[in-house]
Amino acid sequence: GKVLVRRIGPEALSGRIVETEAYYGGGDPASRAYRGKKNFNRVMFETPGRAFIYMVHTWWLLNIVAHREGEVGAVLIRALEPLGGVELMRRNRGRSDIRDLTTGPGKLTRALAVTKELNGVDVTREDSPLTVAEGPREDFEIGASHRIGVRVDLPQKLRFFIKGNRFVSR
Repeated sequence: GKVLVRRIGPEALSGRIVETEAYYGGGDPASRAYRGKKNFNRVMFETPGRAFIYMVHTWWLLNIVAHREGEVGAVLIRALEPLGGVELMRRNRGRSDIRDLTTGPGKLTRALAVTKELNGVDVTREDSPLTVAEGPREDFEIGASHRIGVRVDLPQKLRFFIKGNRFVSR
């Protein structure tokens, strides 16, 4: 699996990505790119490997731009299994229960102090304040379902999660 790493000065907050949702471009009514390229979603149309961050209901949401050449798309990071910097995550969230730190897309951005300032950063660079790194090799089974909270969804299942992981949001 992959690990999301947030560097804040000397601190490194990290978590294994355990749940995601895929979003496409113009053909996906739930996508931020559905109505075409605008200033707020321009990152989604750029080079893959960039952070695309936007706010929904006072929560920042983190997506990683992922698409083929000439297409548009991003992957919403829905949940993490906390690995490093847990005490700082607890302070950032104002919560002590590790299970309540990163089990949702808004919770994980608050725990990792991810805000609009990181929009567009290249998560493939090791010197980035936000990085997606290789995690340890582990055996696990991937589950799939329809996306959460989407009113008009595509027919295919686009939410993916590690089955049985206690940090999956639902």
